[in-house]
Amino acid sequence: MNNLHYIGFDVHKKTISFCVKTAAGEIVEEGSMPARRAEVRQWAGARSQPWRGAMEATLFSGWIYDTLQPYGEQLEMAHPAKMKAISAGKKKSDTIDARTIADLVRCNLLPACYVAAPRIRELRRLLRYRSLVVSEAVRMKNKMAGLLMETGALYVKEKLHRKKYFATLLEELEEVPPSLIDLLRLSRSALEMFESTQKRLVRELLADPELTQRVERLMTIPAVGEITALTWALEVGDPQRFRCNSDAMSYCGLTAALKSSAGKQQRGPISKQRNRWLQTTLIEAAKLAPRWNPQLAALHARELECGHRNRATLAVARKLVAYLLAVDKTGQPFQVRAAAEAPTQKAA
Repeated sequence: MNNLHYIGFDVHKKTISFCVKTAAGEIVEEGSMPARRAEVRQWAGARSQPWRGAMEATLFSGWIYDTLQPYGEQLEMAHPAKMKAISAGKKKSDTIDARTIADLVRCNLLPACYVAAPRIRELRRLLRYRSLVVSEAVRMKNKMAGLLMETGALYVKEKLHRKKYFATLLEELEEVPPSLIDLLRLSRSALEMFESTQKRLVRELLADPELTQRVERLMTIPAVGEITALTWALEVGDPQRFRCNSDAMSYCGLTAALKSSAGKQQRGPISKQRNRWLQTTLIEAAKLAPRWNPQLAALHARELECGHRNRATLAVARKLVAYLLAVDKTGQPFQVRAAAEAPTQKAA
């Protein structure tokens, strides 16, 4: 007899709706509780029957998942895009969503997604914050140039953000409003703060013992630097979850959408269902990779003959994914394969 209970959680910022069902689909209990750790632990600790549960992946799901996981036999995170297709209906409420998730768990139909370990998620948060800081630094650089252009001030674009040149420029500016000097100084101090912050975050990530060896192995691939290696390691998590290169390329957003029906296939643009952090990093790395990697340079040249530069960049990015996945799965440094020798013909 199956004594397991199956629980669906509909999580929000302030409340968590739940529905407890038996294997036969009968509702045992349903309701809601405050989204606070103490109340969640108290509710989970009061369960008298073993249970399996699931929740949809949202901004709030991480800490709730970590809090509930020790109390249940199995807890899964549902893929939000696939859940929208399954739970679509005229009526939608927190109670109905919790019931639907409980039924999906009970019938083993839940479209589960990968959940990284808490430590990996913590480090990933630091790396994503670093991306925010870098983007703000770029905006500040553009703003400084814009302020100078607004007032007709002359400056050398390539030297504007050098410390000595900037100090000299402020002293030599003529016929500009006094407020411009103050704004430029404020912008410069903010830029220096952003740059020091992003460097400190990178140092902290590289010093982490769980990442050090893995990042060093990934950096044995020519054209893979610190940021590319860190982004791959933290966004991918466990590389063994990808069965083949095409799965990893799809996750990185480097493949086109595919629609197949009645024996006909139609390819669309690059799919929006992807890890945007990995996609951005890999595309940026692919633009510079041919300078450092002869194999990638040859690939880029072949694709460029077709006349489309973006196609060549995508081809290099896909090859980078294949390299990164192979090194990460095997745990061995990157090695270039020797060219196969041509078979010798025997004399007649």
